[in-house]
Amino acid sequence: MKRFPIWSWIWVLVGAVYFLAPLAGTLLFSLQKERGYLSLAAFQSALSDPLFAKTFLFSSTMGVLTILTSIIIIVPTVYWIHVRYRRLRALADFLALLPFVIPPIVLVLGLIRTYSHELHIGPLTFPALTEVSTNTLLLGGYMVLALPFMYRSIDNGLRSMDVRQLSEAGQSLGAGLLTVLWRVILPNLRSSLLSGALLTFAVVLGEFTLSGFLVGDQVAFGPYLVIVGGHQAYNAAALTLLSFAVTWVAMLLIQFVTRGTGTQVAGVH
Repeated sequence: MKRFPIWSWIWVLVGAVYFLAPLAGTLLFSLQKERGYLSLAAFQSALSDPLFAKTFLFSSTMGVLTILTSIIIIVPTVYWIHVRYRRLRALADFLALLPFVIPPIVLVLGLIRTYSHELHIGPLTFPALTEVSTNTLLLGGYMVLALPFMYRSIDNGLRSMDVRQLSEAGQSLGAGLLTVLWRVILPNLRSSLLSGALLTFAVVLGEFTLSGFLVGDQVAFGPYLVIVGGHQAYNAAALTLLSFAVTWVAMLLIQFVTRGTGTQVAGVH
């Protein structure tokens, strides 16, 4: 094995300190809720709050729905661009970057402005916002915010394989478009899809603006965490660490599931 130069170890150490020091400080702070000694009182208090389970379950459910809906929409779209309309790739890349440019507050105010009253489109009339339609609207907003992460993951995965050759090989064997997507493309996108899913879940779990305006801090985890941080600092630190731990567990699951899939199919023999 090649020996790493000393500067490599120094930069690794600097990076580790940079990322781990804030976590260690947050953990130490969360353990000091009871003055005089360290305890898990903040974690116990945070977990015993009924709103924690309610908001975390809601945001987790919305995260899973956002992931599934994004995959259903983005995978066929990007696949079709790679196979038939490569000249549209630059436009798709540009559109995928728009959520970074347009602030979420503009998005949510536009959604509320548009859908808070009856919407008339030709002969069709859409009712004003209800609880169900608000959740649907929130799902659409989450998909927009997660678009850059999911799109880039899927696009990179498709770029790493010969999509046209794989599609032609599948079709030559009698497979239709849906069969090619399900039996050929998706298995080779497993690592990319899981990476995009992790980023999407993290975005949904910690998002504040959309959920704060549409459903409030009594429903979504992001606004709830902000409200708790305003008057229960120790509980907020504990909740932050718990959400961070959930993200790391998801990363470990991705590492376990994608183990042995480092190389993707690049062609057909």
